[in-house]
Amino acid sequence: MLNPVTDKIRANLRAMLPEAAFRPLAQSYLEEPRGRYAGADGFLIAPASTEEVAEVVKLCAKAGVGIVPYGGGTGLVGGQIAPPGPTPVILSLERMTAIRAVLPEENVLVAEAGVVLQTIQDAADKVNRLFPLSLASEGSARIGGNLATNAGGVNVLRYGNARDLCLGLEAVLPDGSIFNGLTRLRKNNTGYDLRHLLIGSEGTLGIITAASLKLFPKPAAQGAALMVVRSPEAALELFALTGNHLGGQVSAFELINRMGLDFLSEVGPEVKAPFAQTPDWMVLIDMGAVAGVDPSAALEALFADAADRGLVTDGVIAQSLAQRAEFWAIRENIPEANRRIGSVSSHDTSVPIGCIPEFIVRAKQALAEIGEFRINCFGHVGDGNLHYNVFPMPGKTRADYEAERPQVKRAIHDLAHALGGSISAEHGIGRLKVDDLKLYGDPGKLAAMRAIKAALDPKGIMNPGAVV
Repeated sequence: MLNPVTDKIRANLRAMLPEAAFRPLAQSYLEEPRGRYAGADGFLIAPASTEEVAEVVKLCAKAGVGIVPYGGGTGLVGGQIAPPGPTPVILSLERMTAIRAVLPEENVLVAEAGVVLQTIQDAADKVNRLFPLSLASEGSARIGGNLATNAGGVNVLRYGNARDLCLGLEAVLPDGSIFNGLTRLRKNNTGYDLRHLLIGSEGTLGIITAASLKLFPKPAAQGAALMVVRSPEAALELFALTGNHLGGQVSAFELINRMGLDFLSEVGPEVKAPFAQTPDWMVLIDMGAVAGVDPSAALEALFADAADRGLVTDGVIAQSLAQRAEFWAIRENIPEANRRIGSVSSHDTSVPIGCIPEFIVRAKQALAEIGEFRINCFGHVGDGNLHYNVFPMPGKTRADYEAERPQVKRAIHDLAHALGGSISAEHGIGRLKVDDLKLYGDPGKLAAMRAIKAALDPKGIMNPGAVV
């Protein structure tokens, strides 16, 4: 039930905005993919322009009503779910779907916040360009949310996070004013860069409404290989060797554990098994070749060298784009298999690349002291980001482990922190990790974050309960 203040805002907005801006509050707006958070209520509004977003924010700022920005709903830390307490306004960007400009000569695309990531990729492809941000949820994630969480994905190794792919932003600030920072400039050294403050702020400092995005020339050819490695240590050595062979042509270097393949066999989605016997560890190497380089030949040379060094024991190199897609289907469907199994605790950690083998060994030892679990460790070796996810033993569900869950999370986060890593590599803080940020965050940084929040959002209306 709406409280009187939110009800008054709804009445005022109905006098200002077209009927299309008002949507029924479907259950999907109150749920998140992992089922850890559920919103109780909210007033859903879907503006169609930056000016309409500004009107909503002005009214909420005046009344002191919280606003929860909503993109594609794919976030994994609960940042898009309305918190308990006074009924908020859920502001969806789903109607702001215009691609305002595509400028291949500048390698720039300007899109509104509600454009689905895959739509941006397709628009770039039509002008023979590449927008390299790529996620498992790219068919439903929206670019505003990608930027608000500084999304990572599989191509960070070569192209960087969402932050590195953005030239300028347009946003509505907590008082309802519009930040007109939608520049296409690559050099603009004029004071504080509000773009980088808003990127990764998860809607707590403003609502991103549009962005100028970097495009890149498409690779002359693409290739991929799956290689079986003896251990994470061997994977790390192979990563260094891959750099020597392929240099800046490496787009992704993904570590995959046997458990991920076992889960795919157990619950799906169905994928084509790459090897007759499932290996304990393998890596997926993806490359975008420059003109004159044959990806298959380059990967074959890499495999031969790695085999001579005892780093790899088997491998398969994609002979077509279709086979490359089959390789990626394995990696991209692992998160869905994880969801179907139901994790006890999922961890989006990063450590210095050289510490990856140590982290994997010590994490397993720490969990053995708590109980019996299945572990699916996979992720982006090239940037140190490991998704270290802990699952029930066969015949049990995550509900059977609720008592152990805090211990599991604490053990993994303690270890990542001790190794100089992060408890949130690419998913953000949201509501799930607010207490973790307090525990592991640098005191100076946390003080600065709170001061910035208080200065820009003194009433605390922007995504209340998230991040800080």
